[in-house]
Amino acid sequence: MLLSIDQSTAATKAMLWTVSDKQGALIARADAPHKQITNEKGWVEHDGAEILQNTYKAVKAVLEKSQINPAEIQAVGISNQRETAICWDRKTGEPLYNAIVWQCGRAVDITNELGNLSDYIRKTTGLTLSPFFSGAKFAWMERHVPEVGAARRSGSLCCGTIDSWLIFKLTGNFKTDYSNASRTQLLDLKNLRWDETIAGAFSLKLDCLPEICMSDSHFGMTDFGGILPAAVPVHGVLGDSHGALFGNECFEPFTAKATYGTGSSVMMNAGTALPAPVEGVVASAAWGMDGKVTYVLEGNINYTGAVTKWLVEDIGLLPDSKSAGKVAASVPDSGGVYLVPAFTGLGAPYFNNEARAAFLGMNSATKRAHLVRAAEECIAYQIRDVVEAINRSSAQPLTILRADGGPTRDEFLMKFQSGILGIPVEVSQTEELSGMGAAFCAAVGMGLCTREALTQARRRIEPEMDNATREKLYSGWKNAVKTVERGSKK
Repeated sequence: MLLSIDQSTAATKAMLWTVSDKQGALIARADAPHKQITNEKGWVEHDGAEILQNTYKAVKAVLEKSQINPAEIQAVGISNQRETAICWDRKTGEPLYNAIVWQCGRAVDITNELGNLSDYIRKTTGLTLSPFFSGAKFAWMERHVPEVGAARRSGSLCCGTIDSWLIFKLTGNFKTDYSNASRTQLLDLKNLRWDETIAGAFSLKLDCLPEICMSDSHFGMTDFGGILPAAVPVHGVLGDSHGALFGNECFEPFTAKATYGTGSSVMMNAGTALPAPVEGVVASAAWGMDGKVTYVLEGNINYTGAVTKWLVEDIGLLPDSKSAGKVAASVPDSGGVYLVPAFTGLGAPYFNNEARAAFLGMNSATKRAHLVRAAEECIAYQIRDVVEAINRSSAQPLTILRADGGPTRDEFLMKFQSGILGIPVEVSQTEELSGMGAAFCAAVGMGLCTREALTQARRRIEPEMDNATREKLYSGWKNAVKTVERGSKK
């Protein structure tokens, strides 16, 4: 039996998986949502202490729900929201400030100051200089939070992503894996170590950063604060998108997946050779396993599932997220309306932090259903943007896109996605691919099973849209994005 913790943007999930006759089967899941701490500037934070307590709460709940004997748990895997940055004191173990969430662009002034290093950072880390990666968030805390600066000077500062925070609190070890390290904008992707020049530019010392390990390493032992009868090994750690790539069985070069969540990651396995920098997408480590690192090309989108949440909670166009697809399908098209969801700027392939969201193309005939459909369609358009960028850089174009995440239950969205891409979309029947990937990374690392154990059923959706309609719609989307970007320059 495997236990995985998926610490996501919205909640901490604990899941139990089998490693015997029903390979890859999810037995039970329990969620513990945490508070989204926001302000009028659009800053987003999470309480690290709450996340830790929710981890214990979710583990206890999933054990009670499943009624399994806790002694059956053989290994633990952790997947986590990436780039979210937290600082704590090594001596006290207490957070020095709330975690700054990946969506938060408050450190843009810091990255603007480092413009002269942008080419070096891009070449070294594979990432475009951006406030959305962890390094700039650590720098912001060092500059604006006195406790962080004091801990840095005293040598007790720990700067980590959420995986490192949980590992530290669960096992006492200060570690991370290559997938998460590669998303901090501090890792030298070629030499696979922290880059001292970039760390210094972000006012960081190397001793405040965690030890980087293979993703299938033994990270330490935990009993989750006494919830388990004996300590078990944490033997697999992956960033959530990397966990989903593993769970989607994208083990070979030129296989790719899209994870639909609050935001989305479109990720292609690029093999074991470091890919050259590509306009519009970034390079990262997929994982470190079997003593070697695999790389990916990836584009991250800020707002996908969060668009539907916005329709429900903030402007009241929908009673709940589940109704989005039905409302969208109630009209034959969007009536020429496009939503560009640049609520916190545009991610890949545009990397425009100044752009702001807008509905475009409305007229007196525009109805609620047209706005909802435009909101649904904008998710698929953004995915195609990234696929186009990956295809431009790849030795061969993608012929299939695997998909996972809660929004994949939306039949309208998945059909439109396949149509606008012009290739089949294979939807995993298992929703929790991030947690699954981390669990089986741990199992493979311990020798409990092989990668072949991940074989699972998928729903295949073939494109039904004709090419003329596809290109007309996509051309309209590109024009809408250009309009929003022009507005950001005024």
